[in-house]
Amino acid sequence: MPKERLVPERELAALAKRCRKRAGKTRAQAARDMGVSQTSVFQAEEMPTQALAKLRVRMIEAYSGLEVTGPLFRVRGRE
Repeated sequence: MPKERLVPERELAALAKRCRKRAGKTRAQAARDMGVSQTSVFQAEEMPTQALAKLRVRMIEAYSGLEVTGPLFRVRGRE
């Protein structure tokens, strides 16, 4: 992955799911880690139209070496 790239909000859902899976976490484990319900994790990953950007960002940052800043959602490797 390039050091930094712009990611549209609609693509954060797929990125959050990919990061969670690469970290070897189940949805149930992610829900416990994030302090939310399993349904919220499911919706954050599978329903990009749901307003769950903050949860997606938290998941991406928790399960990868990435840092996400918005509102343009610039994604870059942590230093």
